Amino acid sequence: MTLTPKRAHDSMIQMTELVLPNDTNTFGNLMGGRLMYWMDIAAALATMKHCSAPVVTASVDNISFETPIKLGNVVHIEAKVSRAFSTSMEVHLRVWGEDPVQQYRYKSNEAFMTFVALDPNGKSRLVPQIIPDTEEEKQLYEGAMRRRQLRLILSGKMKPQDAEELKALFI
Repeated sequence: MTLTPKRAHDSMIQMTELVLPNDTNTFGNLMGGRLMYWMDIAAALATMKHCSAPVVTASVDNISFETPIKLGNVVHIEAKVSRAFSTSMEVHLRVWGEDPVQQYRYKSNEAFMTFVALDPNGKSRLVPQIIPDTEEEKQLYEGAMRRRQLRLILSGKMKPQDAEELKALFI
């Protein structure tokens, strides 16, 4: 069965949250776990928008917190499918904080997550491929296979010698 490919920008989700006291640690910063929770929701929405099916989180790549987001600040999360494989989709996420009083935005972090689409029986199902349009979308799309192979190696699902895309970088 062949599915009609979809444009990357059509999966774009923008989510906004206000950092409230219950979201913060003892330093008045947004807790990393709360941000990851919101990022997981945004990524799930982007992948469901792309494949029109329920999805589950398969993996979360490294999340490095560059700048803390303070109590009372606004969190902006942008999620977009960067590449679709047969049943899984890689999502690129960007997170910004915004100080609504001082009126400035700052980058908090960036990450990749992988989701799998499910059929009505809870089994993985095929997803439409991605058509990257912008230069940035094309770069994310091209790098996705290397990131996927690295994820598979780290999870023990692929042997390093079988990672053709990664070998090409080193040989």
